[in-house]
Amino acid sequence: MTDLPNALRTTLAARPIVTRAEWEARPAAVLVPLYCDAGEWQVLFTLRTEQVETHKGQVSFPGGRVDPEDHDRVETALREAEEEIGLHREDVRVLGQLDPLLTVTQYHITPVVGVFAWPYEFVLSLSELSVVFGAPLRWLADPAHLETRLREPMAPGPKIPVYYFHFGNYTIWGATARILLNLLQVVEPLLGPAK
Repeated sequence: MTDLPNALRTTLAARPIVTRAEWEARPAAVLVPLYCDAGEWQVLFTLRTEQVETHKGQVSFPGGRVDPEDHDRVETALREAEEEIGLHREDVRVLGQLDPLLTVTQYHITPVVGVFAWPYEFVLSLSELSVVFGAPLRWLADPAHLETRLREPMAPGPKIPVYYFHFGNYTIWGATARILLNLLQVVEPLLGPAK
């Protein structure tokens, strides 16, 4: 091809730009479940058992890896919530998605926000989860309840912020806290003034 530069310019201009990591992150999705209890909006969390393969004893959202038969990330999040906590997909009204994020454990997580009616009778997958609990959105949105620690990066560079919410006996941190912060950025203007 004698006119390679022009052909390459056309090809480059037409192709989408993607960010390439040093590894292929495993696709996953989580459900960020919201419910209203006595007029107060709550976020539902789960506590992982000490028997699971990764993230033992950590607070998380229901979710997991994308299965080949999943139509999209919403389906993944709803399927996982149904498998882990017995929250039936037809009982969830999907509101939309938060920003996807990459984790240090090489997952590319899509957070899906949904609401369900309260009260609800959960059926936990006891091999994966020990507890479900809710935390009020207003409590989580209060900056006094957010702790930020800086950790050294694995490669030369600036320190990396790690976020923590200490709610009762539970500590919400890591990817779950990052997803929660994204939710709070979106929802805070909608909450209005505290009562």
